[in-house]
Amino acid sequence: MRVLIVEDEQRVADFIRRGLRSEGCLVEHACDGETALELLRASSFDVILLDLLLPGMSGIEVCRMLRARSDITPVLMLTALDTTEERIRGLNSGADDYLPKPFNFDELLARIQALYRRNSEFRSGRSSEVLEHKGLALNLRSLVFCVDGSEVELSTKERDLVLFLLRNMGVVLSRERILNAVWGSQSDPLTNIVDVYIGRVRKKFGRYGKCIATLRGAGYRLD
Repeated sequence: MRVLIVEDEQRVADFIRRGLRSEGCLVEHACDGETALELLRASSFDVILLDLLLPGMSGIEVCRMLRARSDITPVLMLTALDTTEERIRGLNSGADDYLPKPFNFDELLARIQALYRRNSEFRSGRSSEVLEHKGLALNLRSLVFCVDGSEVELSTKERDLVLFLLRNMGVVLSRERILNAVWGSQSDPLTNIVDVYIGRVRKKFGRYGKCIATLRGAGYRLD
């Protein structure tokens, strides 16, 4: 499951991210609405956790803009403003659920999973449990990865990286964005771990390794 956290409080975002990653989710984080909308233009997510009180554009505005461009990604709105009026505003803007802060992580996870299930059932006629590209295939349910029909073992981080590449096929992904999505924003930005793992994944792809293009000064792209 891919989750986008839109939250300006780093402490809260880190708490949610650690918890979701321990559950096997692939998580990205945006500190404001403008960044979130750019991420949502470039790639897709299964659930959005959207803080109501954001710097600049509010969570209400972000949600309205998403729905105005026919983006049906489930939105769980998070806020410290727990009044009936605020809940109504959030739901009327297009949010699917509303959870006041502070919250219990188990409840947050249960609500995310419920939104994911409902959305998956809605899209079941249009989506597949398998992400495929040429002779590469990653089963999203069993997490089995195959090359030309033969199973290839991946480490957890290798699998997260492969999933991120397949989900963003054709999109130029900077090293910083890959680092944030797979290892978390607290990782050392000067580390070469992204390049190391791209090299490992290329080898695991076998004859399809050349599908991962290197763009000097920009990052990587799965062609």
